[in-house]
Amino acid sequence: MREPVATKDAPQAIGPYSQAIKANGFVFVSGQTPMDPATGQVIEGGVAEQTDRALKNIAAILKAAGSGMDKVVRCGVFLKNMTDFTAMNDVYKGHFPAPPPARTTIEAARLPKDVLVEIDVIALA
Repeated sequence: MREPVATKDAPQAIGPYSQAIKANGFVFVSGQTPMDPATGQVIEGGVAEQTDRALKNIAAILKAAGSGMDKVVRCGVFLKNMTDFTAMNDVYKGHFPAPPPARTTIEAARLPKDVLVEIDVIALA
């Protein structure tokens, strides 16, 4: 059983994908970029501000799915530049209770709309 998740409190999908899918007790959230859900535009600022916005978008989607940041079991973080790792990490850690979820962080050659960070998650439903 697959159930799409959608909320106006996060950016709308700009392609043939869902904001998230609930399946078999999990929520699979598509990669979220630092787009303002109200304007559809990438927010101003550096990687810290962009990380915060991407994680707020994820939190909104998880809430719509009946889940939350405390139920995240895995994150994938994609950085435009690995030199931004510390700044991203400083913001990231404030969004998750201990113990933090499992995570992979990689440098990506290019992200949508040339953002500095994109994050996806898997959470318990």
